[in-house]
Amino acid sequence: MVKKFYKIDSYDARDSIGHLIRTGSNYIMPKIEALFAEKDLTFIQYSILMNLRFGLAGNCGELCQNLRHDSGALTRVLDQLEKRGLVERQRCKTDRRVVKLLITDKGFAVTETVLPLLIDQYNEWLEDFTREEAETLVMLLNKLLKKVKG
Repeated sequence: MVKKFYKIDSYDARDSIGHLIRTGSNYIMPKIEALFAEKDLTFIQYSILMNLRFGLAGNCGELCQNLRHDSGALTRVLDQLEKRGLVERQRCKTDRRVVKLLITDKGFAVTETVLPLLIDQYNEWLEDFTREEAETLVMLLNKLLKKVKG
């Protein structure tokens, strides 16, 4: 295990994990959002649907945490998705304050139409990687994320 990878006397901000992840995100997000320009779905709507589809979140609070999105704004997006029949709110029978979010069959079908665009984009970015390098990258990003989340 690396005890002290970065050292003050040799530190270069361009090689810091924070800078690299943030810069990567700044370049990645506009390209991903552009994939949705022709769709009847925004990227944040799609992100909500995918969080629900894969069980990454089950309520508004978890979505806010995962997507780093304001709860008021997220509630408005959820209202739009519910109105379109893509998500469903389900009140807990034992505690009415708890509202579970579910992706509907229609919402699942919508994710299926956009998922190939996203997969193609990811594959394009990884085309110069070997399978092993891509798997290692994903594994290392997951390991870092687990450590950062605590």
